[in-house]
Amino acid sequence: MNSHPSFSAYAVAVLLALVSFHSFPAGIVGVNAKDEPMTNFDSREAPVASSASPLVYVGTYTDKGSKGIYAYRLDSKTGKLISLGVAAETPNPTFLALHPNHRYLYAVNEVAQFNGKASGFVTAYEIDAETGRLRQINQETTVGTGPCHISIDRKGKNALVANYGSGSAAVLPIHADGSLGAPTSFVQHSGMSIDKGRQEGPHAHSINLDAANRYAFVADLGIDKVQVYKFDGAKGTITPSTPPFVQIAPGSGPRHFAFHPSGRFAYVINELNETVVAMDYDAANGTLKPIQTISTLPFDFTGQSYCAEVKVHPNGKFLYGSNRGHDSLAIFSIDQNTGRLTSVGHQSTMGKFPRNFNIDPTGMLLLAANQDSDSIYSFKLDQATGKLTPTGDHVEVSRPVCIVFVPAAK
Repeated sequence: MNSHPSFSAYAVAVLLALVSFHSFPAGIVGVNAKDEPMTNFDSREAPVASSASPLVYVGTYTDKGSKGIYAYRLDSKTGKLISLGVAAETPNPTFLALHPNHRYLYAVNEVAQFNGKASGFVTAYEIDAETGRLRQINQETTVGTGPCHISIDRKGKNALVANYGSGSAAVLPIHADGSLGAPTSFVQHSGMSIDKGRQEGPHAHSINLDAANRYAFVADLGIDKVQVYKFDGAKGTITPSTPPFVQIAPGSGPRHFAFHPSGRFAYVINELNETVVAMDYDAANGTLKPIQTISTLPFDFTGQSYCAEVKVHPNGKFLYGSNRGHDSLAIFSIDQNTGRLTSVGHQSTMGKFPRNFNIDPTGMLLLAANQDSDSIYSFKLDQATGKLTPTGDHVEVSRPVCIVFVPAAK
């Protein structure tokens, strides 16, 4: 969700997306990393890039020139991104998820209507590992409107989706050929909270599974709760757990959620009050217990800012959160015994309104997407301190929202 202070901005983005959805040309015509016109995607015309390098896919908003999902190769030694062009044309592919077998990619299409009904949808793609091109397999409804987040279960059998617009979540089965089936489970949230402009109703903002594939967690910005569901991968269902949620402080706006690699701790980043809540996690019962709330902003910052993404480094030593307004990544060290956070500092993302960011498969690089300045910058990651250093490389792409890595084939 493009989370500006009012929901009206979201409505405008949705309407623009619907217009673009109905006006795509028949051919695959897109833009390159600098938004210059390019011909149909053709691997023979793509820049030279080794298939031994990781693929990077970038999801975008398509209301200001973007055509959909963009593909790159990443030089893991330097942090340089090599553009492969438009991988797939599709409206508002604002969040992406990779299948565990690395053969399929899934994108939520953050719109308000699909096949004449009030709903967003998910698109399934097959990945061409050599060229980076995406072949559309099929599309399925998310039942709710404005889907903004997707995750794939550990066995690759189900896609789980959070619908921001309608405040709901759905599960869609994944077939052997990577295609999606009709939803097998749907839950509608209800309620509101104290921010009348942003919390007038439920707004599910992310959905994540624990390592055991037993529980799903939906951070809902509109009701200040992380809803907890039992997940049945065989049936493709989510049902309320006991207790059914963990309450976050009123006005916080929980947005994204991340587990520590140990499975003992979890973290939720709050969009509206610019904090991260650290929690103990009981994997046996799927229960969360808040233990600490810490600001993502410098103590002397007085401007307006909104949190977006949260990630734990694969080594479990550091946590990162993005600040849109302060335009930075907050860096924290993690106490390995308690899960508590200590601020390490902040790193400018070299652009405006940083949305998603991600850490590459080596754990040595971080890519940050600046949604409002149309850029992605790369940073070297210090393994001892967690601090970030700009590599000096960046690419330009319209309205980047989500970054996903596909590890190079061994």
